[in-house]
Amino acid sequence: MREMMKTTRDIARELARKYSTMTHDELDILENILVPMKFSKGQTILSEGEVCKNIYYVEKGLVRQFYFKKGKAVTEYLAVEGDIVMCIESLFKEMPTHLQIEAIEPVMIYALPKIRLEEVALHNVNIQILYRKILEESLIISQIHADLIRFETAQDRYQKLCRLSPQVALRAPLLYIASYLQMTPETLSRVRSSAIQSKD
Repeated sequence: MREMMKTTRDIARELARKYSTMTHDELDILENILVPMKFSKGQTILSEGEVCKNIYYVEKGLVRQFYFKKGKAVTEYLAVEGDIVMCIESLFKEMPTHLQIEAIEPVMIYALPKIRLEEVALHNVNIQILYRKILEESLIISQIHADLIRFETAQDRYQKLCRLSPQVALRAPLLYIASYLQMTPETLSRVRSSAIQSKD
């Protein structure tokens, strides 16, 4: 059976369920500012040097946020269905970003343009709450990742990823997961095989 295509209204409802309750009118407003965007595998969603103007909600697919350090790509974040992705510093300072966002699988995302979101948030308390909750969630995710790298062993990092983002652990290429968890692919392979063995 083929999956039903979601409408912009469905996405507005999903966001409202996740972040804030909304009246019928507020759902209308939210629906009107959502911009559906489709990307094929390997396509760039946001390039280095661009200004990030949107908050992206992943409806389908897998997305990677990364940057280059000494010529090497470093994965900053991996997002799947139901996740939010943005370059927060670029979004608020309105400056070019050092980060890039790309589709690892065919992706359907809905952009929430910051300018429009802020305009409607001024007059709608529940949309204001939604905006704040999205930003709070983004900051918490960044903090969890920073603490993971600082305090956890390689084994614990991987186990925590499996617990918090099982779909990322299943679907993302090993190279990107290793980079995100700041370990070598060899270390990740060892950690994964010992995790599988301990389940047996």
